[in-house]
Amino acid sequence: MAQIRLSKEEKEQIVSTNHHAPRSVLGFHEVERSNKTKAWIVRVLEPDAEQVLLYWDDQSENDAVELKRIHAGGLFELVMDPRPTLMPYKLKISYTNGNQHEKYDPYYFAPQLTEFDFHLFAEGNHHKIYYKLGAHLTTQDGVAGTLFAVWSPNARRVSVVGDFNHWDGRKHAMENRGSSGIWELFVPGVQEGAIYKYEIQSQQGGLFLKADPYGFAMEHRPATGSVVANLNGFEWHDQAWMEEREKKNLFESPISIYEVHLGSWKRIPEQDNRFISYQEAVDQLIPYVKEMGYTHIELMGLAEHPFDGSWGYQVVGYYAVTSRFGSPKEFMHFVDRCHQEGIGIIMDWVPAHFPKDAHGLGYFDGSHLYEHADPRKGEHSDWGTKIFNYGRNEVRNFLVSNALFWLEYYHLDGVRVDAVASMLYLDYSRNPGEWVPNEYGGNENLDAIFFIKNFNEVIFNYYPGIISVAEESTAWPGVSHPTYTGGLGFNFKWNMGWMNDTLRYIGNDPIYRSYDNHLITFSMVYAYSEKYILPISHDEVVHGKGNLLGKMPGDYWQQRANYRLYLSFMTAHPGKKLLFMGCEFGQWQEWSEASSLDWNLVESNPDHWQLQQYCKNLNFFYRNHPALYTTDLDQEGFEWIDFHDHANSVYSFLRKPKTSSDEPPILFVFNFTPVPRQGYRIGTSIFAKYAKVLDSDASEFGGSGYNQQTEIQAESNPWHGRPYSLNFDLPPLAAVALQPIA
Repeated sequence: MAQIRLSKEEKEQIVSTNHHAPRSVLGFHEVERSNKTKAWIVRVLEPDAEQVLLYWDDQSENDAVELKRIHAGGLFELVMDPRPTLMPYKLKISYTNGNQHEKYDPYYFAPQLTEFDFHLFAEGNHHKIYYKLGAHLTTQDGVAGTLFAVWSPNARRVSVVGDFNHWDGRKHAMENRGSSGIWELFVPGVQEGAIYKYEIQSQQGGLFLKADPYGFAMEHRPATGSVVANLNGFEWHDQAWMEEREKKNLFESPISIYEVHLGSWKRIPEQDNRFISYQEAVDQLIPYVKEMGYTHIELMGLAEHPFDGSWGYQVVGYYAVTSRFGSPKEFMHFVDRCHQEGIGIIMDWVPAHFPKDAHGLGYFDGSHLYEHADPRKGEHSDWGTKIFNYGRNEVRNFLVSNALFWLEYYHLDGVRVDAVASMLYLDYSRNPGEWVPNEYGGNENLDAIFFIKNFNEVIFNYYPGIISVAEESTAWPGVSHPTYTGGLGFNFKWNMGWMNDTLRYIGNDPIYRSYDNHLITFSMVYAYSEKYILPISHDEVVHGKGNLLGKMPGDYWQQRANYRLYLSFMTAHPGKKLLFMGCEFGQWQEWSEASSLDWNLVESNPDHWQLQQYCKNLNFFYRNHPALYTTDLDQEGFEWIDFHDHANSVYSFLRKPKTSSDEPPILFVFNFTPVPRQGYRIGTSIFAKYAKVLDSDASEFGGSGYNQQTEIQAESNPWHGRPYSLNFDLPPLAAVALQPIA
């Protein structure tokens, strides 16, 4: 039971905001007088108040009773006999500047988080901790307000500050919930849209103003405050999509991903080059993606980040959808409409590192809370960022719950995990002496490995139909294998080896390609070691790398022919597909986050319009042919016909569907030289008439139209070790696909 009189020392501690447990002094308490009778006592800290009055909810303002000032620093007290009914009370405060304010006392209301919450969080297993930490609009004892809670175990004091208390850390000091390290306070009257931060006093006395790590929204940059947001109440219309997603076999489904940086996909030049909004993306991006035949959009920079130039890879608001394009519910509407149009949404997720911004996670409570203290473990010198301490349960909980949060609240269909290699290796991009070996003397980051496996196990347990794809650039084994077989648990991995080899090959002058045939064939040696996505991502069209079309050698016609040939090879090769925005129409300028794509090229230049149309044609060709996606994990779905014609740089193979009833196999032939080859012969095992189903050299797409054969009859002329063969005209710098029809 609280004491009826405070010592001078305790009063000083409260007024100076140095009390270890301000709630034990402030607010409502039942006390015992010296004569053993009970009394009620209310204490209020209002440093700039001249007078404080109190009246209960069942009273009128005229019944207000004045509190006694018991310290010049603004500590007031009222001792009274118990009332028949305990209920919230209001404080009417008159300030020295003449202003008045009326509010409920936040220290009246009981804490809400439980020991069970603390226990799960300390274990790292509170998967829905975002229901508890952060800022939550709620009602307690009939009074509306916001419940704030933050993990800050090494702080001396934590206060929630905002416009509602004039950013005065003395007004709303939070309650430290013991050994959990969680601080909590319900603040009546704080409504949706309120801007806030946490004022944290370290054990050393330093003061930090921090954004809420679990905040659901943030101010529009360059402002850095968190914003109280209500994520509940949105009416979703994607039930059919969500149900179908759970039943779908992703590995046997077409996946063609359009990677988008929304801030530069399209700008509005007439309005100061502003970003498009989520609503404008509904009206423009969704129809475009659907028309082009993509199955998914992968969004860069979705979580709140202060610096545009980071492209979203230096996140501060891990639980806040970026305000650049609109509100959380406007983004929900965008996702909902995507699903209604049959388009999935993948988030570019960044659990590998975070920036050093003063309002962010770094040195959060005056200690290295989220990051390692040792810079050999805790800093990425290349990126100027901090590395998460995956060995701390609460940090792993923060990240795993974050992924679940996006999947639950925003119905996202998956995450692409950035920079996985930097997480796996302790010596990633470090010289000898700049890193610390693990307990066994190796360079594997054992804590990160545990985190990654745990993350994948948890998200697939809740959402079995989603995509979890690793951007992992090394030969780490089993990245996309289940954890129960020793893998990391992703269900897809970016094939960076394929991307690097094939871009190097296609960038060669055709006269030299015959010497580098391994660059085009080697990927099939390991094609089934992982579940791959073939990525041509933003990283290939930035930092001096130019653009995809510009990587192609030769004159302008040859560049476009090579471009169509390369995308055709990507489409035919086993693996799901990803293409960065702008590549689909031959963007000439190197990508910049600060400007829009060059849409005028498509609108005013027939050549770029034809490239766009060919990319569209490829997407639908891919989706309409099960042979190109049902056997991505089955070696029986691919068969070389000839990879020995190095002199001519011509390669051919079959893609076969999961079952013969799906469709006949597709025969692909690729001519990587500008030399047309009349009467080129290809071996086949099926004696039939073949239809030409794809020709990258077709005149409608800007090609020469060299091949005029729409159907070719197989001949009883053995070739390539097969009993039959086809004789056809092979166009220059082109891909041709043939399929038996009779």
